[in-house]
Amino acid sequence: MLGMYDMPALQPANDRFWTLIRKHLGFGPDYLTRDVDFWDIWKSPDLTFAQTCGMPYRIHLQSKVQLVGTPDYGLDGCPPGYYRSIFIARQGDPRDLSQLSTGTFAYNERLSQSGWAGPIIHLKALNLSPNATLETGGHAVSADAVAEGHADCAALDALTWELLKEHSDLGKSLREVEATVPTPALPYITSKNQDAHAITCAIRAAITELQPCDRDLLHLRGLIDIPATDYLSIPNPA
Repeated sequence: MLGMYDMPALQPANDRFWTLIRKHLGFGPDYLTRDVDFWDIWKSPDLTFAQTCGMPYRIHLQSKVQLVGTPDYGLDGCPPGYYRSIFIARQGDPRDLSQLSTGTFAYNERLSQSGWAGPIIHLKALNLSPNATLETGGHAVSADAVAEGHADCAALDALTWELLKEHSDLGKSLREVEATVPTPALPYITSKNQDAHAITCAIRAAITELQPCDRDLLHLRGLIDIPATDYLSIPNPA
């Protein structure tokens, strides 16, 4: 499953990416899974390959899965294999983050590193806290909530923000306000029953063989080895 970054415009490229991984691995499902709950996939003892978020990994999954590598998306202001949250507000709204935080903060869910944990810790360091919150269920929905005036600001993971600018009109109606410090990006995982090293090698070979247009579409630059301790050291908000 590659559901973390699998908007319709990216699905054919993700399919081709998985086909290459499967070719080098020599086994696995014929197709990516798109119709099963994330948690059922992540916790399955039969999991071959998926992508999760850093916060679910450190809170619930660390003892149930193996890390197989972290994709490098070549994001501005981030070391290889890292990402960060981008606070966004409406174009034409001149308020800074301290002023925006007195309104409504839209977020995808409270087990999201980029949508909740990172931005809330960033605000706390500035002695700020949202006056009200709106749970939306997804980064793109949070962006829509801000664009439509249902929220004053939101925090999106940096890759999602780039993808929304490329594949929607939200980049025209929203602006960047501020960014959090970088943290390790969304890792690829497999179950405890799998050969994690073999999957890592298959992913690296697949990234190399991807057509340049697919690598550009997915923003894939490579695969980075980030130890579990780096994910587990990231603080959680209260």
